Amino acid sequence: MLRVAFLVPLLPLAGFVTLVFSGRRLGNPLAGWLATLTVAGSFVVTVVVFIGLFQLPATGRSYTQTWFTWISAGHLHVDMGLLVDPLSMTMAAFVTGVGALIHLYSIGYMEHDEDFPKFFLYMNLFVAAMLLLVLADNFLLLFLGWEGVGVCSYFLIGFWFERDSASSAAKKAMIFNRIGDSAFLVALFLIYERTGSLEYHAVFARLGSVGEPSLVAIGLLLFAGAVGKSAQIPLYPWLADAMEGPTPVSALIHAATMVTAGVYLMCRINPILYRAPDAAHVVAIVGAATALLGATIACAQNDIKKILAYSTISQLGYMFLAAGIGAYDAAIFLMLTHAFYKALLFLGAGSVIHAMNDDQDVKSMGALARLMPITAVTFLIGWLSIGGVPVLSGFWSKGDVLLNGYAFSPALWVVGALTAVLTAYYLGRAYLLVFRGQQRWVEGRETGDAAGRNPHDPSWVMSLPLVVLGALSALGGLINLPIHPDLDFLDRWLSPVFASRLLQHHWGIGGVWTFALVDAVLAVLGVGLAVAVWGRTSERPAFEPVFLRRAWYIDWAYDRFIARTSSEVAVETSSVVEAKGIDGAVNGFAWLVRATGRQLRKVQTGYVRNYALGLTAGLVLVLAYVLTRAS
Repeated sequence: MLRVAFLVPLLPLAGFVTLVFSGRRLGNPLAGWLATLTVAGSFVVTVVVFIGLFQLPATGRSYTQTWFTWISAGHLHVDMGLLVDPLSMTMAAFVTGVGALIHLYSIGYMEHDEDFPKFFLYMNLFVAAMLLLVLADNFLLLFLGWEGVGVCSYFLIGFWFERDSASSAAKKAMIFNRIGDSAFLVALFLIYERTGSLEYHAVFARLGSVGEPSLVAIGLLLFAGAVGKSAQIPLYPWLADAMEGPTPVSALIHAATMVTAGVYLMCRINPILYRAPDAAHVVAIVGAATALLGATIACAQNDIKKILAYSTISQLGYMFLAAGIGAYDAAIFLMLTHAFYKALLFLGAGSVIHAMNDDQDVKSMGALARLMPITAVTFLIGWLSIGGVPVLSGFWSKGDVLLNGYAFSPALWVVGALTAVLTAYYLGRAYLLVFRGQQRWVEGRETGDAAGRNPHDPSWVMSLPLVVLGALSALGGLINLPIHPDLDFLDRWLSPVFASRLLQHHWGIGGVWTFALVDAVLAVLGVGLAVAVWGRTSERPAFEPVFLRRAWYIDWAYDRFIARTSSEVAVETSSVVEAKGIDGAVNGFAWLVRATGRQLRKVQTGYVRNYALGLTAGLVLVLAYVLTRAS
């Protein structure tokens, strides 16, 4: 069963190749169905491999499938191969499962787009690159998938490139990611220089001979790469602008691909972080700070997709917090449930945007629940789940992070708890402004601002993924219940990967239930605050200060003091240093050669008598010199 693992990334890649050559001929909707079926097929193969791996003893759940030697140069040998273990298969399962649902949804969402086949071509390649990333058995192959998802995000964020905002957002995402990727590349050089290999097992086996300063440097450099890819402080602003792409793209980036890559990387290098605690602490602190920052910004955004984008930034912070303190299983648990409810929320937002004629402002919506019951109910489940309301999936996964956070540092727990309250609040604000209250879009219709709006639930290809994701968001926590030792399946499944390097806490069942009760109180507090503030009105200026609407002015500061200043320096450099310095030196040398040649040309008269006179004069000078020296 494990031998078919190669089909997991190969199927969506085959879909990409097919659409490259036949996408236009297949057209709409066949191109979409082909892309969806390849990802769904990849999910089926993943399940088969998952079952085969599960049947092995816990200590033997690791299988490497080598295809061929990719690079062989001197002592450097890198294979093209896959690592099948509990961590890689957990990642592959939700990437393909959630990815297939997003593909299905996209068939309806993109049905009127003239570049329908090209959209699914990119989507298939995106999933294939992510699968290569999580299944790679060495750092260099992981980096290939890492760059692949980066390129695909550029294509998809800027899919509607005729819009200046979309093309700018794509470039911004590419630039921010290149900053992190540069650090990642340096880390690869350092890993090879210190261990003589880039293959996971070999690198991790040789860590004992690597000094702690080098391990800290490797850990921090890899984390810098993760900061760019997973939108953490200070490289997070690109993710909010990435909302310029089609909504299914946002769902795929935020739920199943790309931004989860950084968290996966931190969990994969757990042996390095275990031996470099200083680097791990940086991961935890940056994650906690990002979680709180993203949550505060989301509280005052009016664009429904940007609310969700800052929510993702915040939730990723939770995952990095967990990874940094050694609670890797909690990080993966939250990543898994987050994939369910964040995909649900984005696809629900897409249905609303479709119904509102591409309007994304929550302040111009309202009272849509009666007209869009499926979207409203599933969005409600997504809100309550991410808010941590018992007994939905987010309650268990976020509670797991907070429980471990308190065991490591009560200060981190306080930050996480405050973020949890804000999370329930800002998603509640979004839900109430969109689905409850007054029909503000009806008021807009009277002035002609809402022309073409006819709110209703989408077709079945868009509604079915909402229903499935709603069920997963509600019940997904059952995969890892901490309330009884026999119910924590995910922890036991991942234990061979993390072994004794996991953070150890000794809370009994009573302690776990106490924390669960506190988590429930935090969720109810956030939900209650949202209802109290936004249940009857759409305007609360005191709760939407300008500095939060402007995202703490951080992106503005980047633009003003880095982007614009760099541009001004470039202009000055072009007009002074390059024009007068570099070009001046080159042009001056050319002038000198030209002037010298002009003077030398006077010697070339073409008259024999002049040449004879010159020879005679020269001979006289030579003889005079010789006679003078002889005397």
